[in-house]
Order: sequence, then structure tokens, then C-alpha cells
Amino acid sequence: VEMRKPHPCGSTMWTVNRIGADIGLTCVGCGRRIMLPRRVLMKRMKQIAHADSEGGTTPQETRSKNEWSSE
Repeated sequence: VEMRKPHPCGSTMWTVNRIGADIGLTCVGCGRRIMLPRRVLMKRMKQIAHADSEGGTTPQETRSKNEWSSE
């Protein structure tokens, strides 16, 4: 997942570890683990990037202003 604002380590990419009411994320840059409520994640997320076969990420879905909105 790519976030709108960078983490203090400089990375904007996060790996999803857990999905439920709260989403578990790990920073790709420094390894920091956090839990965010789904609603907060949807506001802070820029796009979903799926892992390719070489271990890199490929942007697949871009979040538009009205898309995925729970408001």
C-alpha cells in the first residue's frame, strides 16, 4: 500500500500484515509495525500496489476522491 504522506524514515510503502476491523501494516523502509482502523487507512492511502514475481511492487489500483469513501 502506498500512503499519501511519507513515514519519518522516508518510505511511503507499507506491507499489509493483518486484515480485520484494524489493518496491520509494516513499513517497507524501516520495519515499523502499526495498526490502523480501516477508516483511517482508507483516508491516508494513495494507492494499492501488488507484489510482482520479482519482489517489487506494481501499482494496480489508484484511489480517487470519491472511491472507497465511507462518508
